[in-house]
Amino acid sequence: MHEPANRFRSLGPAGPSHHVVVIGAGPAGLTAAVQLCRRRVPVTVLEKDMLVGGIARTGEYKGYHFDIGGHRFFTKILEVEQLWHELLEGDFLIRPRMSRIYYRDKFFDYPLRPFNAVSNLGVFTSLQVMWSYFQAGLFPYLREDPFEEWVCNRFGRKLSDIFFKTYTEKVWGLPCSEIRADWAAQRIQGLSLPIAIKNAMFGRRRESAVKTLIHQFHYPRRGPGQMWRAAQNYVEEHGGCIELESDVVVLRHGNGRVTEVIARRNGREQSFQAMDVITSMSLSELIRKLDPPVPRHVLLAADGLTYRDFLSVILIVNQPNLFPDNWIYIHAPEVQVSRVQNFKNWSPQMVPDPRTSSLGLEYFCNEGDALWTMPDAELVELGKREMSQIGLVSANDVVDGTVIRQPKAYPVYNGSYAGFLAEIKGYLSGFCNLQTIGRNGLHKYNNQDHSMLTAMLAVSNLFGGQHDVWEVNTERSYHEEIRIPPHSVFSSDEAGLAM
Repeated sequence: MHEPANRFRSLGPAGPSHHVVVIGAGPAGLTAAVQLCRRRVPVTVLEKDMLVGGIARTGEYKGYHFDIGGHRFFTKILEVEQLWHELLEGDFLIRPRMSRIYYRDKFFDYPLRPFNAVSNLGVFTSLQVMWSYFQAGLFPYLREDPFEEWVCNRFGRKLSDIFFKTYTEKVWGLPCSEIRADWAAQRIQGLSLPIAIKNAMFGRRRESAVKTLIHQFHYPRRGPGQMWRAAQNYVEEHGGCIELESDVVVLRHGNGRVTEVIARRNGREQSFQAMDVITSMSLSELIRKLDPPVPRHVLLAADGLTYRDFLSVILIVNQPNLFPDNWIYIHAPEVQVSRVQNFKNWSPQMVPDPRTSSLGLEYFCNEGDALWTMPDAELVELGKREMSQIGLVSANDVVDGTVIRQPKAYPVYNGSYAGFLAEIKGYLSGFCNLQTIGRNGLHKYNNQDHSMLTAMLAVSNLFGGQHDVWEVNTERSYHEEIRIPPHSVFSSDEAGLAM
């Protein structure tokens, strides 16, 4: 079983006086590096990509900037919000949130609004939704192991099939019956049909403590990567070292300690003597790179963890205004695209020419499958066809495009992952100077701020903290629902409620 993180207490309250190696320069890794620099601890960050930010980096193509996945900056973690503002100062915009669902040739407001939903679904289907919800209340699933049962208990079978099934199966590439309910409980905790309706109709009452589906969020002027470039600058200005295009190939260990980290850059290997290691690389990679090799049962567990990859097809459109949404969920099974980002509506500075717009079409896939290996030019043509089919953009208005592929974007919550994860956690608990953080380092579908919190707690452990980073996001879970803290800008009257 996994030991609590207080095994790091031996370092004492003064903290380490030695060098710390951080693997990965995404939100978690860079947050750890910033925290270490604040405490004047020497740190080296090893990142295999040429840019910092991980999945939260900002891509660029001919002056157009794009967000890989769409990253709203909102949180109920005070320390995280403070760090965001300290790093970016005046480069944080407050953006209005607008999103819709495309289903059966119609656009549904999201958050769902009762009158809009009834109008689009029709009275008969709407009555079926209500009847299905009452049936779920009378005869609920008792265990709620798969995602399908969890959602049906809260929304009814009919609404689940309309607004959850198609999109969820596109994202994960699995039937809803094979996806664990852990994911739903973590990402959409607290939502149900009555809560959605209540907030839609009465959500602007100040006495309501829960602000569901917030309608404003912070956003860097040039996308989320601007935040992480600022973190990179902070680390480098305060004595830390960030080695880009440095792929960790081996972590040597003995007697419960990582003793050496070896990274390859430009075909040459470099050794880093490791007194403490904080890593956000995927657990499956970490386990394979340990030397001496791990026991066979741990290796099999690492091989059993799976990930969902995705690619973004970027379209440059010769139109100044396309549609008002930041993003649109595509629930239509007749097209492969899952979500469409309108980058100009995230920040006008993402688009260099105000006479044009840029879109990010997200396609979820598995690394190596037909979609992943499709040539870029064919993917751009696919995107143009599907946008025209939906009616969002005329193919004739698309003047250029490119493709970004993102491996290991989401850890998969299938039926076997929990057992595999327990094996790995148990093995890693035997190391006294190795901590894993972030989404892939914990195999947990964390939000950006939760990943940052795991890094903050890991650094605190080096100074005598007793935090179990594996527990982050167990009680502080949310995705579309948050409880706004009184210190936040979103607690003001101007922020209001989402519905």
